[in-house]
Amino acid sequence: MTEPTEPQPLLSSLTGSAPAADRPDALSVAGRTLSREDLLGAAGAVAERIAGASSVAVRATATAETVAAVVGGLLAGVPVVPLPPDAGPLERDHILADSGAELVLGAAGEDGVGLPVDLKERAAWSGPEPAPAATAFILYTSGTTGAPKGVLVPRRAVAAGLDGLAEAWQWTADDTLVHGLPLFHVHGLVLGVLGALRTGCRLVHTGRPTPEAYAAAGGSLYFGVPTVWSRVARDPASARALAGARLLVSGSAALPAPVFRALEELAGQGPVERYGMTETLITVAARADGERRPGRVGVPLPGTRTRLAAVEEGGGIGELEVSGPTLFAGYLGRPEATAAALTPDGWFRTGDIAAIEPDGTHRIVGRASTDLIKSGGYRVGAGEVENALLDHPAVAEAAVVGVPHDDLGQEIVAYVVADGVAEQALIDFVAERLSVHKRPRRVRFLDALPRNAMGKPQKKLLPPV
Repeated sequence: MTEPTEPQPLLSSLTGSAPAADRPDALSVAGRTLSREDLLGAAGAVAERIAGASSVAVRATATAETVAAVVGGLLAGVPVVPLPPDAGPLERDHILADSGAELVLGAAGEDGVGLPVDLKERAAWSGPEPAPAATAFILYTSGTTGAPKGVLVPRRAVAAGLDGLAEAWQWTADDTLVHGLPLFHVHGLVLGVLGALRTGCRLVHTGRPTPEAYAAAGGSLYFGVPTVWSRVARDPASARALAGARLLVSGSAALPAPVFRALEELAGQGPVERYGMTETLITVAARADGERRPGRVGVPLPGTRTRLAAVEEGGGIGELEVSGPTLFAGYLGRPEATAAALTPDGWFRTGDIAAIEPDGTHRIVGRASTDLIKSGGYRVGAGEVENALLDHPAVAEAAVVGVPHDDLGQEIVAYVVADGVAEQALIDFVAERLSVHKRPRRVRFLDALPRNAMGKPQKKLLPPV
């Protein structure tokens, strides 16, 4: 494993020269184009307005104004709190109160709160580079175990993570990055905006991540979540239009194997996958020049170490723990939660169940809270069963859970969206491809799986068996 050097400071990489700088369309968001000079001028005006604030919220719509507001916060050294534009009043009020944000940048929402960002304003920011340990972002978790927690992301973590991905994906200033992901998550904002600015490449944000928009963008590098790639795969013309791309990247949830294979056939390549969390940024990624296999998320980035905890006989899987330069600095105002998230020797407990293959390749099986099933003395990862079900041509979606059982401890139950296939046929299909003990004992058919904004299935919202 290569040990990383201290990354170039975040501010100098944003303001430095780049091949895309002279292009009038260096940045394009939902059809609005800016040069790099235009962006930095507008961001400089934001920085002057907010300098000295303890933190600032940004109503993170898919607009160039959002990009200017975020970059302005980074220039001024003011922690940025991305605010989902569709956040309900309870979530919004919690984030604003918990973060202590002094201002909300962006067009006013239904609450009437918001300070507009004018892309025509210009200022040359000349403030000093904040310390690498200073907070770049306060990102809020999904709140699946209570009120969302504010994750303190240091500037050095952002820089180290982006540099590691640039090396893994051979990402350079010659690329054109295309995506249409939300700008209030790590994937869309940190990777999809700051990654382009740090590498100096051109950025095209499509507004909405439709297959047609991706096909028309003419990029060399594409980011998407499984829902996006599934829609692209179902649109053969759009998928074939991506054949000229250098690299497709999938993340934020496991990419179903059938989608991988469809893109491999139509676009000439399957996507590389990567793994990370809000608290860790991206820590593991498949390489551009490496083998691409469905369900594998690659190897650790430079400086990152991983290990499995509580690996039991008869499974080879355990909870993934991570250490390295991209880790968060803690949860805002929650020392007890921070301590609980770390092992005594300082490794972050991801809560994800994984397997590590002999060559160091990682495979994420699922969440410890919902996806590690103990049935009949065996440890079964729900993700493995889900992928097996998705290999059936009649199955469009699948979610697998463990349900309490008097004899087995837990029995494996599958929820599927499928057409023209019977329950026993699916049970037998899995038993033929995996170990027999991994087969579902019951299958429930649904019209659709409950999902969040990033397309992840929400298993706690599944109806009772």
